[in-house]
Amino acid sequence: MTAHNQAKLGDIAPSVLLPGDPLRAKFIAENFLTDATCYNTVRNMLGYTGYYKGQKISVQGTGMGIPSASIYINELLAGYGCKNLVRIGTAGAINPSVKLREVVMATAACTDSNTNRVRFNGLDYSAAPSFNFMLAAHQAAKQLNVALTAGPVFSSDIFYGDDAEWYKVWASYGVLAVEMEANALYTLAAKYKANALCLLTISDHLVSGEATSPEERQLTFTEMMKVALEACVAMPQ
Repeated sequence: MTAHNQAKLGDIAPSVLLPGDPLRAKFIAENFLTDATCYNTVRNMLGYTGYYKGQKISVQGTGMGIPSASIYINELLAGYGCKNLVRIGTAGAINPSVKLREVVMATAACTDSNTNRVRFNGLDYSAAPSFNFMLAAHQAAKQLNVALTAGPVFSSDIFYGDDAEWYKVWASYGVLAVEMEANALYTLAAKYKANALCLLTISDHLVSGEATSPEERQLTFTEMMKVALEACVAMPQ
């Protein structure tokens, strides 16, 4: 057990899907995993372990933002020895080339968070995913006929900001979308010598103003879930 997870050693699989929303974790366990059991209800941050194509897989909610996600990622890596972590979340498109409901694979995670500057004594750390995990997801997407767009994302500490045009300079440098956790995942996975990946479904668009409903975000977006599960199956356990 850890401070935020009541699971015992062995309850959590080496490969873990990480949705921010704990109800999305419940949805995945009920719709994609067999023999799924709930191992964590602390703070209602639900965690489940079951089987996908015969392989043990877990799914753990992390909450929103780098501070919350960092707690659960740290405990999964340091306390439970997990090896393959894949964030499956939503993002807001900031680049006109990205469309609503499109699946994005984050090849790097820029940020406005000060977390890594505290960690690295004021310097910037280039947070990136595991190549083999990206390759596994790319191959899985091709097999599933899922269009997967690869590119950098922006992990923001601010959801409601004052500058409505903040994203334009980032988009001009090729950043595709904004979310709130990938930078922490990639950094902590590097620290613990684990594999990490972030797959995102575009839920709203800062350029066009389009948006999906909260219910759609919680209960659909299944393409990225399937790609994530298939990629986990392909990774060494």
